Amino acid sequence: MPKEFHVTGTCIPEKHYMVDVSGRVKRIVADYIEKGKYFTINRARQYGKTTIMYLLERQLKESYVVLSLSFESADELFTSFYTLAAGLIRRIGRELSAQGVEKAVLDRWSRPVSEGFPMEDLGERISELCRQYDGGVVLMIDEVDKSSDNQIFLSFLGLLRAKYLARESGKDDTFQSVILAGVYDIKNLKLHEGTEPKYNSPWNIAADFRIDLGFQADDIERMLSEYEADYHTGMDIRQIGRWIFEYTEGYPYMVSRMCKLLDERVAGAEAFPDKKDAWTGEGFQEAIRLFLKEPNMLFDDMVKKLQDNPDLKTMLSDILFRGTRYTFEVNNRLIDIGVMFGFVAERDNAVVVANRIFEMKLYNLFLSEEEMGSRSFCDATEMRSQFVVRGMLQMKMVLEKFCQYYGEICGEREERFLEEDGRRLFLLYLRPIINGSGNYYVEAQTRDRTRTDVIVDYRGQRFIIELKLWRGDAYHERGERQLFGYLEHYQEDTGYLLSFDFSKRKRRGMKEIVLEGKRIVEAVV
Repeated sequence: MPKEFHVTGTCIPEKHYMVDVSGRVKRIVADYIEKGKYFTINRARQYGKTTIMYLLERQLKESYVVLSLSFESADELFTSFYTLAAGLIRRIGRELSAQGVEKAVLDRWSRPVSEGFPMEDLGERISELCRQYDGGVVLMIDEVDKSSDNQIFLSFLGLLRAKYLARESGKDDTFQSVILAGVYDIKNLKLHEGTEPKYNSPWNIAADFRIDLGFQADDIERMLSEYEADYHTGMDIRQIGRWIFEYTEGYPYMVSRMCKLLDERVAGAEAFPDKKDAWTGEGFQEAIRLFLKEPNMLFDDMVKKLQDNPDLKTMLSDILFRGTRYTFEVNNRLIDIGVMFGFVAERDNAVVVANRIFEMKLYNLFLSEEEMGSRSFCDATEMRSQFVVRGMLQMKMVLEKFCQYYGEICGEREERFLEEDGRRLFLLYLRPIINGSGNYYVEAQTRDRTRTDVIVDYRGQRFIIELKLWRGDAYHERGERQLFGYLEHYQEDTGYLLSFDFSKRKRRGMKEIVLEGKRIVEAVV
C-alpha cells in the first residue's frame, strides 16, 4: 500500500488510510502523458489532486524531465509579462537544478530575461530546453486556478497553446505534456464567486480528463483488508467498507478521515477500549459524530462557498427540506458551481447532494442557523432528559411532545407555511435531543415533496421515521406499507410515521398499528 495520503494539501505518511491509486497513475501516464496530451485535473477541495500530482511526478521522473510548480501564493508573478517570464524562468531553473541537469543547459536557461519581449523569450527557452531532451519534458502546475482570472495568466495559456499547435504541425519543440490542477475548470475562466464565466479560454486544446479519482467500495475493502492483516480486529470488512462508501460516495478525504478517526480516536475511548470495539457499527457511528463536529478544511471551505454563493445555498436548502427536484443540467451555472465544489451530483437526471456526509453537515448547518431564538430548539433542549431513559432514546415520547408543540405554535399558521416547513420544524426539534450522542440522516432516495425518511442512530439504537404529507386514506395506507418495507430492509421491529394532515378534517393524535408482525407508531399533526 502506498504511504502517501493527502490530508491538508501535502503528502504525509499514513500507511493504512490511503487507497492504492497506482493503477490510476499508470492510466494517466498511458492515456495522457505518453500520447502528448495537455489536460487539467479539476476536482473539489481535498479530492486527491495533490496526491495524484505527487505520485505522477515520482513516476514520470523515471522517463521524463519533470517541472513541478505551484501557483499557490504566486500573485507577484502576474503583475506584468516581465515578472511572469522572469518568475517562471527562476522557478523552473530551481527544478532543473534539483534534477541535476547539465550546467551548460542550466546556464543557458537562466540567462537574463529580455525586457522588451519577455514572453517571446520564455517561449524560445522552452523550445531550446525541450530540444535538449528528446525523451520529453513535462510541465505540472498545481493550484493553477489561483490566478486564472488574470489577463497575464491568459497570455501564458496562449503561449502554451501556440507552441502546442506548432508542435502538432512539426514547426516547434515544446513540452511533451502539460498538467494543470485546481478546483476551477480554466476552460470556463472566471467561474469564481460573483463573476460571470468566460468561454474563450486559450486552454481549448486540452483533452478531457475522465479518470475517476474517487474510491469505489472495492478500493475501500482492499484498504481495510490490509489494515486487518496488521491489527486483527475481527471487523466485518465488507460491511464496514459498505458503510464508509454509503456515507462518502468514495470522496477521498472523507474515506481516509473516517478510517483515521476509527483507528486513532474511537479506539481507546471509554466506550471503545480497543480496536476490536471501534471497528463495529457503534464505533462507526461514533466516528461519524466526531467527523461532523470537528473543524476541518473541507467543511470550512464549504461554509465559505455557501456564503459566497447564496443562490447555491438556497438550492441546497430546497432540495434537503422541501424535496424540490431540480433537473440536472451541467450548463446551468449554479449547478455547474455545485458540481465543481463537489457538493452536488446527478442521480436519475436530478440534482442531489453528493454524499451523505455533506447532507448531514448541511442539515446541521442550516438548522443551527435557525436555533437562535427558536422555540422548538429551546423546548426540546429543556426536555431532553425526559426523552432519554437509562441511556435509551424514547422516540415515541419525542413524537408525542412534538405533536403538542406543533399544535401550539402552528395552529394559526397558513397551510402553505405548514406544508413547506413542517419537516424542517421536526428536524429542528429532533436535533438537540440526539445531539452529542447520536446521528441522523435523511434517506435521499425517498425524499420528495410528500415524503421524507429520517434514519436516527442513537447509542446502538436505530429508528426509522417516515415523514409524510396526508393525501387521503389510500395514499396513507401505501405509506404504512412503504415503512413496513424499510423495517424489513433495516431488520427493525418498530417504525415511526409522522404525518402532516392539512385536510379539513384533521386527524391529530397518536396511534399504533401492527402490520405483519411489525409495530408502527404513528403521530398525526
